[in-house]
Amino acid sequence: MNILIIGGAGYIGSHVTSEFLDNGNKCTVFDNLSSGLRENLFPEAKFIHGDIHDYQALLEAMKSNGGHDAIIHLAAFKAAGESMLIPQKYSRNNIAGTINILNAACETGIKNIVFSSSAAVYGEPQYLPIDEKHPTQPENFYGFTKLEIERFLDWYDKLKNIRYASLRYFNAAGYDVKGKIKGLEQNPANLIPIIMETACGIRKEMQIFGDDYDTPDGTCIRDYIHVSDLSSGHAMALDYITKKDKSIIVNLGSETGSSVKEVLDIARKETGKPIPCNITSRRPGDPAKLTASASLAFELLGWKAKHSDMETLIKTSWNVYSKI
Repeated sequence: MNILIIGGAGYIGSHVTSEFLDNGNKCTVFDNLSSGLRENLFPEAKFIHGDIHDYQALLEAMKSNGGHDAIIHLAAFKAAGESMLIPQKYSRNNIAGTINILNAACETGIKNIVFSSSAAVYGEPQYLPIDEKHPTQPENFYGFTKLEIERFLDWYDKLKNIRYASLRYFNAAGYDVKGKIKGLEQNPANLIPIIMETACGIRKEMQIFGDDYDTPDGTCIRDYIHVSDLSSGHAMALDYITKKDKSIIVNLGSETGSSVKEVLDIARKETGKPIPCNITSRRPGDPAKLTASASLAFELLGWKAKHSDMETLIKTSWNVYSKI
């Protein structure tokens, strides 16, 4: 297939691009490099430096290389805290940018889109593990934008026959198990890259936000999924919607949970670094525990996390961070 990967120079996008290339597809990466890196680009993939707010550039990208069979949409801002302070930034990029992508897809006849959604659409868990039937009540504006995009996708499915796979990620982490991708995630706000930055001296110390939760060690428990597992999920999801001519929404998670202290302990062991930390007060809106049910992804796609044990997540991350 000929695939346009929007946001393909970013942390997740580069891994997704690698997956599709390894599967024998032709890929074009469309990225404005606001957070993506040139070092994450592959010589086998065509690169177009463009922005999703430039509608003409989107049209030209979709028509390039003889046209495209599918779009992978990874071009969204994702810092939940920032989204509560600057909602207009997230409205413009995530929502208005997606509308541009959908309208350009209509104009160029592209009928398949895989969208990187988020577990943030669920909000505070009402039960665990969270499955796709869980109520969607986002607690931050970032999660709201992801849910709104899913609603737009559903309408374009009904009205324009554009089939979509919305993949609700839990906590993406780790690095390419094949060791091809070296570009560091820019301005990370997630636990494992923050631990890595502390281990290699970019940060003097890290913070643990609360150790008095109702969990075995008092720190929050989260479901971490290896980015290589996420990438295979994209490939399987695109295969499904093209062959079945049917849209889907599925969770991608490891179905296991690790606490902040557990992750930190494994990181100290694997890196051999002290990784100083400071325990501070809880952050508003942080639930004690979040874990996924990925049974629907297994049922529909045959997908299951293979690299998402914490040792592999830490080892593949340290393989990259230890070299800076």
